[in-house]
Amino acid sequence: MKQPPDLGKTLMAADHQTNYLEAGEGKPLFLLHGSGPGVSAWTNWAKVMPALSDVFRVVAPDIAGFGFTEFKSDSKYDIKLWVRHLVGILDALEIERASFVGNSFGGALSVGLALFAPERVDRLVLLGTPAGEFEQTPGLRSAWEYEPSMENMERTMRLFPFDQSIITPEMVRTRYEASARPGAQEALRKLIPRPNAEGPTLVKGFPKASLEKISARTLVLHGREDRVVPLQCGQLLAAAIPQADLHVFGQCGHWVQTERRDDFLRLVRAFAA
Repeated sequence: MKQPPDLGKTLMAADHQTNYLEAGEGKPLFLLHGSGPGVSAWTNWAKVMPALSDVFRVVAPDIAGFGFTEFKSDSKYDIKLWVRHLVGILDALEIERASFVGNSFGGALSVGLALFAPERVDRLVLLGTPAGEFEQTPGLRSAWEYEPSMENMERTMRLFPFDQSIITPEMVRTRYEASARPGAQEALRKLIPRPNAEGPTLVKGFPKASLEKISARTLVLHGREDRVVPLQCGQLLAAAIPQADLHVFGQCGHWVQTERRDDFLRLVRAFAA
């Protein structure tokens, strides 16, 4: 039986059997995936890993509860556990310090690591990362309400990019199959606030006062038409983090690394190197 492409190497971190992808040599660069049904390191980063691994030692883990990494129904999944899990991965790989590219939830996790274990962080690249307080978007609401099916997966995925043509049947199928794994949607719902039946639902990221404490140099990348995490979050990150630069991509949604792949690679390679 053919091994799924998103099944990589295995290590133990924070008592979780952890799946991760690794390629290349050089300065360590972690790629941290976002949330959403069927998410994994592979679905977020497969198209950019080869281009980064010729310069960096690239590590892309499935965070605890996602992808092929273990999900424990009795665990409390929160930023403290995810940071502890990420530190455990660093320790297991004997990496003292690395740069982190975080997409959405992965960006929030990168911020958490920079606050709680700053000595492990070199530089941050934050893509479509939540910050401050904002009303739950259609994209986040759809991710919480999702029930596994091909039709529902395509409907949800179409809320993420600006250019709908990048969504292929193969992308939908891959994400659907991952979303149907036992515990996958349950883990996702622990991450996203349950939508209110009436009125707006508030989503809370790290507040401005916390962001101001980050010492790492930071590059903030955000799509102007992001319907999952609004542009105001990227603007807050850039305004609050002392050593931060902001790049806004026009005609771009939540998947900067896919929608603007060449620009993403150019910026990350120059910044993290």
